Amino acid sequence: MAEAQAKGAKIQITELYIYPIKSLRPISLRTAQLRREGLRHDRRFMLLKVADGGGAYDNVLVSKYAQCALFAQALDDDASPRNIVVTYRGEQVGEQDRDELRVPLEPAVEDLETVDVDVFGSPTRAFRVGETCDAWFSARLGFPAVLVYIGDNRRSVLAHAPPSSPPPGIGGGSWHSSVASFLLSYLYQPQQGKSPEKEGGERLVFNEAAPFLLTSWASLRDVSARLRDVTARMPDGAPAVDMVKFRPNIVVDQVPSPSPSADNEQPVLKAWDEDFWGEVAIGGGGARRRLALTANCGRCVSIDVNYATGRRTDAVLRKLMRDRRVDPGNKWSPVFGRYAFLLPPQSTTGGGSGGSNGDSGGEDDALFATAPADVAVGDEVEVTRRLGERDVWAWPE
Repeated sequence: MAEAQAKGAKIQITELYIYPIKSLRPISLRTAQLRREGLRHDRRFMLLKVADGGGAYDNVLVSKYAQCALFAQALDDDASPRNIVVTYRGEQVGEQDRDELRVPLEPAVEDLETVDVDVFGSPTRAFRVGETCDAWFSARLGFPAVLVYIGDNRRSVLAHAPPSSPPPGIGGGSWHSSVASFLLSYLYQPQQGKSPEKEGGERLVFNEAAPFLLTSWASLRDVSARLRDVTARMPDGAPAVDMVKFRPNIVVDQVPSPSPSADNEQPVLKAWDEDFWGEVAIGGGGARRRLALTANCGRCVSIDVNYATGRRTDAVLRKLMRDRRVDPGNKWSPVFGRYAFLLPPQSTTGGGSGGSNGDSGGEDDALFATAPADVAVGDEVEVTRRLGERDVWAWPE
C-alpha cells in the first residue's frame, strides 16, 4: 500500500468536521488541531432534555431527536472572546424570538451549576451554560432542555483504547510487514476497563466511544450507488447520500496523480478498505501524526435523518443492513467508518515505514500530553498498518 501511494494516486484528507454542540449540524474546517481528546472544540457542549419532574435528564441525540439537524453552528472568529453562533432553520417560534444564539466557546465555569451526564455508559460532570441558552433551545426543540459544557472534565474510555505504542518498525513496505500484521491482530488488541485517572489512559469529551471518527468517500460512493432512485434525481456527480449523515471528523478520498499516466492508475482506496486499517499516518516529514484505528462504528437510525426537514425519512440504514453487519460484536448495526485515537509521535530516525521506526522517548511523550498537532484538508494519509481481520466491538453494555 505504501509503495502504491508513493508512485501513483494518493489518499488525502478531503474534509474536516467539528460539532462543538453535540448532535447539531457540523462545522466544516480547512485546518484543525488534533488533540488527544479529539479535534479542538469538537463536542465540548451537549443538550439535555429535562425529564418530567425536573429530576433527571435525557441526552439529546440526533438519532432520537431528528430536529437537531435543523440547527446549524459556526464559529465567530471575529469576536473576542469567541462564540459558537447557532442558527435555527426550522419553523419560526415567534417574531420576537431570535433566529440566532451566541454561545461562549469557552465559558467561565466557576459559578455555573453542575449536572451529572452519562454518554455511552461513561459518566462525567458538566456545567449548565445558562438560562438564556436553555430557553432558546427549549422553544425550538419543543421540550424543556438545558445546554451543558464539559470544561476540563473528561470521560473514561471503556474499551478499544490503543496501547501506548505499537512495536517499533512495524508496517510500511518492509518485507516482514505481512507477518507483523498477522501477529498484531493478536498482540495489538484494544485495552478495556482502564480508568484514565488511575492508568493515565485516554480521555473523552462528549464524543461517544473515541476521540475521532474517520470515514471514506469510496465507501460513501458505494452506499450512494445502492440508492438508484435517489441518485437518478441528483445533479451529475453528486452523491445520493450526504457524508454529514455519518457525522465524521476526518474524511479521506483518493486523489489522482498529476502524471500523464494517471488514467491507468490502480485505485489505492476501495470501498470498505478502511475496515482493515489499523494505523494511519497523516502529513509528511517530521510533522507526520499517527492515528490508531481501533473499532468499527456501528450505525443507527441517525443516518436516516433528512437534514433539510429534520425528520427521519431516508432509507440508508435499511440498505446497509443487507451486507454491512460485519462486526459480530455489534451484529445488528451496519458498519460505516472507524473510531480512532491519536498516538504519540515517534522519532524520524532509523528505518521502517515513513521514518517512524523508534519510540520517541519521554520528552516527546510529555509533549504529546499537551501539544496539539495541526492537520489540514489536502494532507496525505498513508496506511501504515493493516489488520488481518476486522476488529470486534467490545464496548460494555
